[in-house]
Amino acid sequence: MTETTVRKQYNQLAAVYDLRWRNYIVNTLSFLKTWVEISPTDTVLDIACGTGEFERLLLTEYSSQQIVGIDISEEMLAMSTTGYAYAKLKFSAYPQVSFQTASASRLPFGSNSFDVIVSANSFHYFDEPLVVLKEMRRVLKADGKVIILDWCKDYLVCKICDLVLKVFDPAYKQCYTQNQFHYLLNDENFMVCRATKIRFGVVWGLMVATAKVKT
Repeated sequence: MTETTVRKQYNQLAAVYDLRWRNYIVNTLSFLKTWVEISPTDTVLDIACGTGEFERLLLTEYSSQQIVGIDISEEMLAMSTTGYAYAKLKFSAYPQVSFQTASASRLPFGSNSFDVIVSANSFHYFDEPLVVLKEMRRVLKADGKVIILDWCKDYLVCKICDLVLKVFDPAYKQCYTQNQFHYLLNDENFMVCRATKIRFGVVWGLMVATAKVKT
């Protein structure tokens, strides 16, 4: 099962993750923070939050933002034993920010719990993307929004990476074209309100979409 493999892989990467992928993390999550247009009164769920860098960026603007981060990797959320600050340690001074180990396909929250749900750089790992989207829809408030940022197969380099990773990385599932991604959202009763594609450097071509539940 891909979830088990992803958990094992990111538990092993946790101690070096922030340093190894620093530029990619900063560039993509800074873009996402600008894109999401979150209100300081919104309750935010960050799915596959990793070491909590998106939370850190949000709190630089709104220090009282209510945020819950989940990730499948216990080590990405754990306190560091090697001197680097993981998610829980980074936010010990923010009681309104919490983290839980959980699967995106089985969210441990009641229905209609969050104003905003974000997921960055993780959709290509999900075994069952429609199940994940259904869970997002379940825990999202009626007037809430979902924002997903992920790799885009419309870019040639990402298309090549998609082929290579399917062979050599057992944790990887697949990335999608923008049209394929929007079809998935539509299949789970989401309406895309805003979307774009963006390139970071030579390699990384990403897409982002803001979606709301159809009424």
